[in-house]
Amino acid sequence: MNQYNKLYTPQDSAVVFIDHQPQMLFGVSGIDRAAFISNVVLLAKAAKEFKVPTVLTAVETEGFSGYVFPQLLDVFPGQEVVERTSMNSWDSEGFRKAVKATGRKNILMTGLWTEVCICWPTIQMLAEGYNIYVVEDCCGATSPVAQEAALSRMVQAGAIRVTTIAALLEWQRDWALKDHYNALMDLIKQQGGAYGAGVEYAYTMVHHAAQSAKQPQVVPKKEKTAGVGAPPKTK
Repeated sequence: MNQYNKLYTPQDSAVVFIDHQPQMLFGVSGIDRAAFISNVVLLAKAAKEFKVPTVLTAVETEGFSGYVFPQLLDVFPGQEVVERTSMNSWDSEGFRKAVKATGRKNILMTGLWTEVCICWPTIQMLAEGYNIYVVEDCCGATSPVAQEAALSRMVQAGAIRVTTIAALLEWQRDWALKDHYNALMDLIKQQGGAYGAGVEYAYTMVHHAAQSAKQPQVVPKKEKTAGVGAPPKTK
């Protein structure tokens, strides 16, 4: 059975974050950049919740690209960021060691730029027996054409395309499993976009749970009056 017919789990997967740096983001036009950052942080927080190993790497930080996004660093305070000069992470001995140290063969790839810093290591890692899942809305290219061409090339080599919400739900898999349920729902409500808004609505309006806001909205109670079409009051 090949990887196309399998689902990964928190116990057999890892996530790689490649070059989430400002200079790299400046050149991205294949995805809304604010949504991109939100997706990356959501996936990072979910990985941490499920105890999925992660690798962070950056290229020419102080020479060109700038420091890794603070929003991402704050999810993994104190974790080493593998510094590189190579555009291809797999050319870096430090990066290869970090990936191998996870002990996982199912690797979720995120980063900038898709057509270079994601595509090149993906192709080589596939050749070395890794199963690669490209979280495409956590990746950014210099144009929509570049994004699609890179994704096409990686799929032809054997990679699998996924998106952020699908990626983290594959870790959860079953809503009857409660170990991570509440924490995952909190993350989705905060950063899950329209899905998160729907979850918040279901919690508060259907199940009458407390609002997520630290200062919940208070709606003034209206005095009850007979509306149009209401039956007349009786003595």
